[in-house]
Amino acid sequence: MQRTFSMLAAAALVGLAGNTATLAQTAPEVTLSRIDCGTPVLNDVAVRFSDTFAYNGLKVMFTFSCYLVRHGDEYLLWDTGHSMSAGAPAPKVSIVDQLAAARVTPEQIRYVGISHFHADHTGQVASFPGATLLIGKGDWDGITAVPPMPGANAAPFAHWASGAGKRESLGGDKDVFGDGTVIIMNTPGHTPGHRSLLVRLKEKGPVLISGDLTHFHENYESNGVPSFNFHRGDTLASLDRFKKAAANLKATVVIQHDARDVGLLPALPAFAR
Repeated sequence: MQRTFSMLAAAALVGLAGNTATLAQTAPEVTLSRIDCGTPVLNDVAVRFSDTFAYNGLKVMFTFSCYLVRHGDEYLLWDTGHSMSAGAPAPKVSIVDQLAAARVTPEQIRYVGISHFHADHTGQVASFPGATLLIGKGDWDGITAVPPMPGANAAPFAHWASGAGKRESLGGDKDVFGDGTVIIMNTPGHTPGHRSLLVRLKEKGPVLISGDLTHFHENYESNGVPSFNFHRGDTLASLDRFKKAAANLKATVVIQHDARDVGLLPALPAFAR
């Protein structure tokens, strides 16, 4: 009996090892690329980006970045930048045209993840009506309020607000593909439903993309809070969570607006793996 049990246990372990090997071989490849979503502007960050009157005279170049995540043959677009009619900070090339350079069509974008509802992150969302919209519940409530919450760029979301498009209003974190490789993190404070993005890459390792949880290195390092944020306490709690996650994961942190972080990820059509 003991010998039979041992043989069965050994067989089960062999089977488990075989299944694990099969899963490892078939796990979808995850890649990540930056998309240029606006023309850089120089900001005097003491004016609006500190509620403690810090950074007197400090000027920081702000960029407008979006990101494309490929998970096997599925795609997540993270943020959609300024609209093409946004004036001086408008992109020189649309997201759709930049995707075309990587041979990706709008119809291939399964998900559009929105960090928050401000115009410099949502301007081209209407170009992806077939995608499932992933957005924090607090921000979706602000977009669909009558009138919309101050600061909410509601017009480009008309397709989803009408019920014509698929949408998930996120109350917490979202494991986008169900395997832990791409997680939309709940980081409220800048807006009521603000989100950040975690992407686990096989070669580069984990990457954390800030959204507007923080805007530039100096504010990130000192837990600075812009004067226009929705909730100061939530911002600080979200910064604490984000920083602890970055330390525990040994993640590359990408501050989405800081020009000094543009080079941390390759631009389309190249990908980090």
